Amino acid sequence: MLVDGATVAKSRAVVPGETVTVTLPPRTVPAVDPEPIPLHIRYEDQDLAVVEKPAGMVVHPAPGHDSGTLVNALLHHLGGLSSVGAPLRPGIVHRLDRDTSGLLVVARSDEAHRLLSADLARRRILRGYLAAAWGKLGEDEGTVDLPIGRDPRDRKRMAVVPEGRRAVTHFRRLERWTAADFLALRLETGRTHQVRVHLRAIGHPVVGDPIYAARWEKGFVGAGGRWAEAFARRCDRMFLHAARLVFRHPRSGERMAFTSPLPEPLRSAAAWARAGD
Repeated sequence: MLVDGATVAKSRAVVPGETVTVTLPPRTVPAVDPEPIPLHIRYEDQDLAVVEKPAGMVVHPAPGHDSGTLVNALLHHLGGLSSVGAPLRPGIVHRLDRDTSGLLVVARSDEAHRLLSADLARRRILRGYLAAAWGKLGEDEGTVDLPIGRDPRDRKRMAVVPEGRRAVTHFRRLERWTAADFLALRLETGRTHQVRVHLRAIGHPVVGDPIYAARWEKGFVGAGGRWAEAFARRCDRMFLHAARLVFRHPRSGERMAFTSPLPEPLRSAAAWARAGD
């Protein structure tokens, strides 16, 4: 830092009328390197690919996650992605939370990216989830229509807040378990942590959610409490899986539909829950 052309100590206070010159270091563009990470690719062509993201994998590089992401894996397996969102988010049309597994469509060409993003904004892409939610919902199906934004008490979390963006989640109960319900959910909007925040807001958070349902199983008593703790141990991760994806191919207009079964350990946990009921 220079003051009136002279180098000064960082602690020196400036006074009105002085000219301060600051030289910024050149901006560096981060590089995202291809990495030979195992990846289940369900479909690919010149325009797009449909992949199954495992739980625990971050979708794209971010602070604290410079490598080992889905983008690193995609660059290795596909050789290239659309330039939209580059350098850190090339090809990413929509995202899944790190602890959520399941289906994603990614773009390999810029035109496909533009068209898929437009369809997503117009709610023409169907995204369906399977989840286990603690407790017993009061109805077999319904809609949660509550705005979501940053939690004013913790900026790393999301919450239902009046000034948030509109968020709509539809749910249907598939099975009743001892201290949890097995649900199918459909997103009408795509806010950060939407399913997790909405289920927590109605008092039935996702089983195993480390942010919105930490130690929730401890709140049950008696036989229900013992079942809840045993079920939580069997899940060993958040019970949320992106199980269905339906969209129109951006080039051909063909209807593309994909489903994904529950992965382990969720599959075994669900089987145990059914046997225990």
